[in-house]
Amino acid sequence: MSSSAQTSTKRSGSWLSRFIVKSIVVLTGLAVSGVLLVVLALALAWPNLPDLTAMTDYRPRIPLRIYTADKVLIGEFGEERRNVMPFNEIPDVMKSALLAAEDDRFYQHGGIDLRGVARAAITNMLSMRKSQGASTITMQLARNFYLSSEKTYTRKFYELLLTFKIEATLTKDQILDLYMNQIYLGHRSYGFPAASRTYFGKSLTEVTLAEAAMLAGIQRAPSRYNPITNFAESTRQQQGVLRRMLDLGYITQDEYETARAQKIEIRSALGTPAGGYAIHGEYAAELARQLLYNVYQDNIYSRGFNIYTTINSKDQEAAYLSVRDGILNYTRRKPFPGPEGQISLAEGIEQDADALNDILDEVQRDHPDTGDLLTGVVLSASPTKLTVARSADNIIDITDKRALGIVARALAPNATEGQRLTRGSVVYLFKNPESWEVVNMPAVQAALIAIRPQDGAIQAMVGGFHFADGKFNRVTQAWRQPGSAFKPFIYASSLEKGLTPGTQIADTPFQLTREQTGSRAWNPKNYGGRYEPMLTMRQGLYKSKNMVSIRIMQAVGPQYVQDYITRFGFDRERNPAVLPLALGAGSVTPLQLAGAYSVFANGGYKVQPYLIDYVTDSNDQVVMRAKPVVAGDANAQVIDPRTAYVMNDLLRGVATSGTGARASATLKRNDIGGKTGTTNNSLDAWFAGYTPDLVSIAWMGFDRPQSLGSGETGGGVSMPIWINFMREALAGKPNVPLGPMPSGLTKANGDYYYSEFPPGVAIERVGLPSAMDNFVSDVPDDGINSLLQGLQNDDNVYDDSPQSFATP
Repeated sequence: MSSSAQTSTKRSGSWLSRFIVKSIVVLTGLAVSGVLLVVLALALAWPNLPDLTAMTDYRPRIPLRIYTADKVLIGEFGEERRNVMPFNEIPDVMKSALLAAEDDRFYQHGGIDLRGVARAAITNMLSMRKSQGASTITMQLARNFYLSSEKTYTRKFYELLLTFKIEATLTKDQILDLYMNQIYLGHRSYGFPAASRTYFGKSLTEVTLAEAAMLAGIQRAPSRYNPITNFAESTRQQQGVLRRMLDLGYITQDEYETARAQKIEIRSALGTPAGGYAIHGEYAAELARQLLYNVYQDNIYSRGFNIYTTINSKDQEAAYLSVRDGILNYTRRKPFPGPEGQISLAEGIEQDADALNDILDEVQRDHPDTGDLLTGVVLSASPTKLTVARSADNIIDITDKRALGIVARALAPNATEGQRLTRGSVVYLFKNPESWEVVNMPAVQAALIAIRPQDGAIQAMVGGFHFADGKFNRVTQAWRQPGSAFKPFIYASSLEKGLTPGTQIADTPFQLTREQTGSRAWNPKNYGGRYEPMLTMRQGLYKSKNMVSIRIMQAVGPQYVQDYITRFGFDRERNPAVLPLALGAGSVTPLQLAGAYSVFANGGYKVQPYLIDYVTDSNDQVVMRAKPVVAGDANAQVIDPRTAYVMNDLLRGVATSGTGARASATLKRNDIGGKTGTTNNSLDAWFAGYTPDLVSIAWMGFDRPQSLGSGETGGGVSMPIWINFMREALAGKPNVPLGPMPSGLTKANGDYYYSEFPPGVAIERVGLPSAMDNFVSDVPDDGINSLLQGLQNDDNVYDDSPQSFATP
């Protein structure tokens, strides 16, 4: 080799050596720089990572739950529905299904699955976008607790750091435990225990392999893959999980085949958003929520509070059914107004199940089922047969004459266009024991409240026909005229002024002239226009005579009566000191009336109605407890015990021989006291009744007052609601006698006398015809004029003002 070639070779080797050396130096520098950058990033980011208190001291967002006194769930409030289950109680089949679906190497990797990362990196590079992730269960948990779901490199970096921290702090079982109780699985269900109840109506400990696989497949896209929203897609995901479990050796071939073939039944458990509740306590639950909200504000929805109300579940359901039956019975009696809507149905569409179901689904969205009133579309209509479709495979024929009679006018040839039932008419169906029937959606409303008179504990509360139509609670918020149901309080005031049940009172017509009222004449009338010369106080109450009540109030003085009734809890400003008050022309709520009648029932003590018995936190520690006033407390006595005794005797007579006689006769009890109430033009209908152990008030009317109809009375529409409720509430309970007379009260010739008003001293007669005008001078004319004008304005007996209520 020549010297020049050797020189060239040496130069080339020298350059290559220098290049290699320089490359090594550069790469080493880059590596060191990279390490330094990573260290710097870690140094800056690690201290900013959140501590893991939320995991190590796990306090899940548990919703507010509301129970009856006998621990039946009636309400749940909060965005997250969760039933936390200890890890050792979660079945292995559920754990295996989840690992197969999400992270089968969970127990092998250290929080990051390198195989998954490599796969995701290649996919993302090929697509030139961040389209796929490689999230392990630990990474998902980090994101779920502390980070957002956005796909950015910064968030991913923090996620990786958090993953390492979690893996270094918690055991694998602890991580899986948190994940299985925390992850969102659709329909407001968080965690697999809650999801099992939402979708299958059972505890997670009871799920089968097929059901566990379906639950495990939801997590990837809860809004799309849950079986309520999309059963077909949920089933596809389930089959994929089962195949993966087989491939991993978690299940055998036989188990796989059995699970694949199992028919999944979707049935939401009671007490879940999709499943509803075992009893209808919506109005009571909402009121309990409002009361606790006043104390804790928004914090009540995630702290795991449990409210235990005073509601009795058996009584509550009886109240709900009684109110519903009363409203439907009234609605049936009234002319059918016509269908809820009208759609066009192509001829023969019944033969195309899918097309018909699509139409019916659309109708259901516009006219949803309301409790047990179910939406349907008429397929054919005639006076002898009505065919209604609920779905393509649920066609109902109505041929029962009584059921057809409800809509007879709408089936007649001369029915008006808006009233006629024809093909395509949208109707509501109701299943009674005998047959299906078509019933229009009720416009009338009713309410029932029942309380324990010894301490005011509310046993049942129904504030309207259907809670979902609006949360307006007519028990606590509807201010209505009580009519004759108010008269007992007028009578009670007179007993302490010297009148007795035997006092003779004029029943002749009463009137005030325009000069006396300052406006227009007032000519009150007895119901039915029947009058008698004189009646005893007892007779006047039994027959609910308006003239007798007016003259009693006139005799003792309107101002005294107004002062007296406030002892029972009535609002002074809503019950002016004027004579029309004797006819119940003021305003009360059903709850107020129940509290007032409790004073009679318990011997003269004012107890405050209350709903919440006690409240516990997520650790079952009592944080609030009611301390109700109890009958017998001397500080709570508001009327003379003798007055309570005499009024109990009188009101038992009303329920035996007077306007409320149907109550005692139907229930076959002699310990019932009560009073009907019907306001002018039948705007409001009441029955207030009680035993020594239970006071119940039933009301019916329209929200915007209008007549219930000619001849509709409290005895006709509200008493049946009360009777049906009390039949269940009093079942098996013995009659309670009136008891011994209080001291200072005697009975002579069948009448009761106070010791300070013995025979000869007590007032014997009121309002003799010859002296009838002697009482008019006591009447405050301006007050009468004002109230008479108010009675013409229906709006003054419907009020949305906040209810007054006792809190623990």
